[in-house]
Amino acid sequence: MKRRNKVSAEFSMSSLTDIIFLLLIFFMLTSSMIQITVELPESSSKTVAPTDYTVMMTVDGNVTFNGKKASFNKIEGLIRRAVADDSNKKNATVAIVSEVGVPWQKVSDVMEIASRLKMRAIIATQPKN
Repeated sequence: MKRRNKVSAEFSMSSLTDIIFLLLIFFMLTSSMIQITVELPESSSKTVAPTDYTVMMTVDGNVTFNGKKASFNKIEGLIRRAVADDSNKKNATVAIVSEVGVPWQKVSDVMEIASRLKMRAIIATQPKN
């Protein structure tokens, strides 16, 4: 009797899926620890866009709304109240002015607030030298 020795051409995917799962966990954990700081872009444009409200953020955490000190947590309420008081402002615009080094997440949060309130948001730029 002859015995047939067949080599199996199958590939086990279980070890590959384990490795992909571990890589996925690694990248998810490391990406949440990174804080992105973005410098304001420079512009040679002399055109100044009209703005109705201004939110200014500094590196040390100070936030001002239309020149008055405010808490970052209360910015949405202040903008909402200001828009409600000016009922004739249908297409209101928020100018976001932030120092170099302010985390991009804070700028993004103000942009999301403006979006929720159906307003336009403009990020202020530095003039080119």
